[in-house]
Amino acid sequence: MKYAVDRIEGELVVLENIESGEVVHVNIKEINADIHEGSILKYSKSHGYTVDVKTENSRREDFRSRLERLKNLKKWDEF
Repeated sequence: MKYAVDRIEGELVVLENIESGEVVHVNIKEINADIHEGSILKYSKSHGYTVDVKTENSRREDFRSRLERLKNLKKWDEF
């Protein structure tokens, strides 16, 4: 399963399953990596939570692309 870090509240990390939208609360001690809001984590019983940099970078690029398309649409609406 893959999760996006929604927010970090002290010792609590709020994760959102990127497929189902399910929200999970995890103690930060269960995550053995440097994380930030927007980090993508993979979970497996054998390895626990690990950072998935490839998926994170891909999602960021997709969001940037969508934002640029929206900006371009707004420019055309002004004419």
